[in-house]
Amino acid sequence: MTEKDFIPSDLFNPTDQGVIHSESPSNIALVKYWGKFPDQIPANPSISFTLDTCATSTTVEYNALPAKTGKASFEFFFEGKPKPDFEPKLQTFFDRTAKYLPFLKNYHLKISSSNSFPHSSGIASSASAMAALASSLVELERRHNPEMDRQFANLKSSFLARLGSGSACRSISGSLVVWGEHADIPGSSDLYGVPFPDTIAKIFQDYQDTILLVHRGQKQVSSTVGHKLMEGHPFAKQRFEQAHSNLRRIKEVMISGDLDAFVDLVEREALTLHAMMMTSSPYFILMKPNTLSIIEKVWEFRRNTGLPLCFTLDAGANVHLLYPGQNKEKVLQFIKNELVAYCENGQYICDQLGEGTKIS
Repeated sequence: MTEKDFIPSDLFNPTDQGVIHSESPSNIALVKYWGKFPDQIPANPSISFTLDTCATSTTVEYNALPAKTGKASFEFFFEGKPKPDFEPKLQTFFDRTAKYLPFLKNYHLKISSSNSFPHSSGIASSASAMAALASSLVELERRHNPEMDRQFANLKSSFLARLGSGSACRSISGSLVVWGEHADIPGSSDLYGVPFPDTIAKIFQDYQDTILLVHRGQKQVSSTVGHKLMEGHPFAKQRFEQAHSNLRRIKEVMISGDLDAFVDLVEREALTLHAMMMTSSPYFILMKPNTLSIIEKVWEFRRNTGLPLCFTLDAGANVHLLYPGQNKEKVLQFIKNELVAYCENGQYICDQLGEGTKIS
């Protein structure tokens, strides 16, 4: 599909008012996306687990305006309070999506959002937030056009979410999503995320993600800035080629259930992501000392037990521990015994694979 497919062909008469609620999960990339081109096009393809517990809940109250304003009319509340510093990001989103959602000029929107996890600390809060908002707006379009089927609505939600936050396009569906054109993934696109086309091995179907909250504060460098630093990066070309190769490898792994290969690939991807940060100009480090301590403990645990526990990192200091559901009891005991001490205030979040955005 192309951008033109998401432009409505009909003019809608506004309904007076209504409320839409959506809940979108975060996601954790296994093959990372880092670097992008204009219009939120990824420099390399990526693949991610859709999570379940770490989610953004968004309520959109819409009221018809007496006259069109010519631009989006909205107010935004985060966890019950006005959040004016987020409004420029929302305005950019509405500007980018105006031709795909032209009927929004008929409404004033009250957007209320909350997270089940810390904002701006490397758990892809922008991803879940923009996925929830995009899904709500497409649901509003469906109320004007009930003939829109759910599959198309999901594609459009993913397409629009990408224009707010690139990785948000991977939070619409579950439980394994690919974003970015790749020769081995039929239907893959730079414009939206698509569910993994093959049946994944049984061992991955109840995979767990326990997130160790090493640092709950805001990151010193935003993901937006970090992506931009890939422009002119001395290792960018090699990294983009590596991501294509790793996605091809992980496709085979997800089908075969090869846990040793999964562990090796996922940890290499995590460390490569942060290596790109540490070798950009200017360079920066988002990991904290406790991040490294946890990684060393995970390696020691795996050597001693033989269990396929591995880590991955997003653009932040927090550590995602990935493991099969059948190992949950032993891993959680390990976390309580040895890893809690490295978490800020002893906090961690138990999550698992989820099915994507829910709308009501």
